[in-house]
Amino acid sequence: MGAVAADHFERLYRADPDPWRVASAWYERRKRGLVLAALRREHYRHAFEPGCGTGEMTRCLALRCARVCAVDVAPAAAAQCRARVDGEGMDHVQVLALDLPRQWPDTPAGGFDLIVVSEVAYYLDDAALSLFLSGVDASLAEHGEIVACHWRPDFADRLQPTDALHAAIGALPGLSREVHHEEDEFRLDLWRRQPQGSHS
Repeated sequence: MGAVAADHFERLYRADPDPWRVASAWYERRKRGLVLAALRREHYRHAFEPGCGTGEMTRCLALRCARVCAVDVAPAAAAQCRARVDGEGMDHVQVLALDLPRQWPDTPAGGFDLIVVSEVAYYLDDAALSLFLSGVDASLAEHGEIVACHWRPDFADRLQPTDALHAAIGALPGLSREVHHEEDEFRLDLWRRQPQGSHS
């Protein structure tokens, strides 16, 4: 995945099962609630979550989606996520360890109607981001939604500024932004793919 190698994340998850305190930190819990509240529909057919980590968001998506494909580049994170969803009987969730974006999950017939890009795409260099966006574009269903949420302050492993990253996502063909929320710490946007020929 770009210049931030998968083994970097694997080492982090092997050293600490929750290196970013996604399960416990109020910032993370509140932000997750805002992402879920931004989704325009109550239920979705098939969601894709790249960078699923240990599955905190995955478990929430599973309550609203008929199927979920959750992917992480770190096998240790994917294993934790898989154990959690299996332990809760969420057999409609598929968890994969893939070297995104060079490896991409199979796209369901009709595409994913929800893609959740949260705290992941700023780890991609320009070439990897271009490949990632091509995969998103090809995988998103007509009327499908993309929600993106990313930390805004700088940090050592960042390869893309959050505002530029969200602008790149929003520039994908046929997207209309329906939700925009900014705070000092993060930015959240949701876009919906318009039907071909629509000007709404």
